[in-house]
Order: sequence, then structure tokens, then C-alpha cells
Amino acid sequence: MDGAVRQVDSGTPTVLGRVTGGAGVIELNRPERRNALHPEMYDAIPRLIERYDGDDEVGCVLVTAAGTVFCAGGDVRAGAGPAPEGAGEAETLTHLARMAVMLRESPKISVAALPGPAVGAGIGLALAADLRIAASSATFVNGWSRLAFSGDFGGPWALTRILGPARALEFLIGDAPIDAAAAERLGLVNRVVPDAELPGAALAWAREIAAGPRTAHALIKENVRDAQTLGLREALPRESERMVRSGRSEEHRAAVRRWLAERGR
Repeated sequence: MDGAVRQVDSGTPTVLGRVTGGAGVIELNRPERRNALHPEMYDAIPRLIERYDGDDEVGCVLVTAAGTVFCAGGDVRAGAGPAPEGAGEAETLTHLARMAVMLRESPKISVAALPGPAVGAGIGLALAADLRIAASSATFVNGWSRLAFSGDFGGPWALTRILGPARALEFLIGDAPIDAAAAERLGLVNRVVPDAELPGAALAWAREIAAGPRTAHALIKENVRDAQTLGLREALPRESERMVRSGRSEEHRAAVRRWLAERGR
């Protein structure tokens, strides 16, 4: 993969899109407001996810942010984003948070790169990605309870899945942040790197994933998702069907040819 960059219009300067080396980048671009979610961003981020899902050049989606903060949650000064006609408050909030569902349901592997704190809804966005890499200064900050909010954007759901109910509840009702080292130990992030190395390390990881067998990656993602909701008896037939599908792919045949060639050296 070369280093060429193709810009992708998100419809707003508050979210930047580009494709490079097979990675579809979504960059939150409001560093002056700590990348708090602006009304325009609620449509722009889903728009890019949808485009990357249908783009054969993209093999991995990288969600990151400009500046030294990943996302400070919703921007209460800017107000909420566009809502479906006739929707109530809860329906509107669910609609605005659809980006979290879209990342989880996307066939593409996604990586969130955190240059700094993820707060409130920013936690939900970070944890919606399949994998996470964080700068050493990054933190997870509960921005909900201090304002007497219960949590949104799938943050409580994801925290409970990753941390377990007791640890998630402790974090959600408390005010102690989780630093990058602790986040790695707890499974909230996969990797931690020095701050200055994050952009390069995150992009290199996304490009590495994009260079892999994309059909197999999509099926592996489905297996992992099933494992969180299904028992073995229910999951095994689906796993077997996907194994057969991956075994019939050109990616598999090419991998076998490479393996045989290497053994013949």
C-alpha cells in the first residue's frame, strides 16, 4: 500500500475524512472545543462510516481526533444535533448515538486512537470501535455523574461488557478517572504508546489490519460478536458456516499458496 491520501468530504470541517493505505480515517476536528460533539458531527460521522463500509479501498476504519483530547462528550453549548421528525427526547438521543451501533455492526475492523481524554459520550464512541490504542496521557473520564446524568452513547453498556458490572458501576457513579496504564490492564484499550508516537502507531496498525484478509476479518468479527450473546450450541453452527465461507475465498487460496511457497524454500 502506498502513502497516497484521498480526501473524503464529511460535509463539515468539524469532522475530517481521508483514505490512506487502506485505512479510512475519521478525525474529530474541534480541538478548540476539546472535540466535543457539535450538531454537525452527529450526521458527519455516520456519513463517513457508511461511505467506508461501501468503499472497497478501505479495509479498516480509524477514528481519532485533532489536538490533545479525544472527545469531551456532547457540546452542551452547541445543542443537540438534527432529530427525526416527531421524535421525543429519548428517540432523538438514540438517533444521535447511532454512530456507536454503526461502528459495531460494520463489517470493517475499526480502531479508535485516543490522543487524550475521552469524556462522557466520548467514552461511548471510543468503546464502539473494535480495538483501541491510546496515548500515555489519555484518560477515561466519567462526565455523566458529576452532572447527575445516567450515561448515554452506549458508554454504560460497553463499560459493563468490558469491565464487568461491579467495576463499571463503581466508575459510573464515581468521579475517579481511569488513566491509560489502568485502561490497558482493564481491557479498555489494547495498546498504549508515548503521546508523540500515537498518530504514526495508530495509522500503522490500521494499515496493517487493512492489508489483511478482509473477508476473514469480517467473519471473525461476526464470530466474536456472536460469542457475546450466544451459547456454544447456538454459536457453533454459525462459526462452522463462516469457516467454510472463508475457506472458499480467494484470500484463503492465496494465503495457502504463499504458505506452500514458504515451506518449499
